[in-house]
Amino acid sequence: VQLQAFGGGLVQAGGSLRLSCAASGRTVSSGTMGWFRQAPGKEREFVALISWSGGTTYYADSVKGRFTISRDNAKNTIYLQMNSLKPEDTAVYYCVADRTSKYTIQGKDYDYWGQGTLVTVSS
Repeated sequence: VQLQAFGGGLVQAGGSLRLSCAASGRTVSSGTMGWFRQAPGKEREFVALISWSGGTTYYADSVKGRFTISRDNAKNTIYLQMNSLKPEDTAVYYCVADRTSKYTIQGKDYDYWGQGTLVTVSS
């Protein structure tokens, strides 16, 4: 499975961006998918996950109420709508996919990782 993320860029604080992640090579529609991020000089951190049906979502406290994760299994794609962006949201964002339906915020538990897309939020 290959995951390719799109949609990163430069935005002012308070603005919005929408990230997309397309999966190819094998369907991941039955597995949990999600997003992680890594800011410069910091450890990678969990952002959000979504179940295979889209009926269950879970967010890091730092993004709850501002970010929304969704998925379109027909397109093998997940999205991350990011609103009210803050400078501290600046990071490389990675999409992830798991072959199972477990819910986990540990990066080591995901089977597939995308290459990352850079989001920069200016103050």
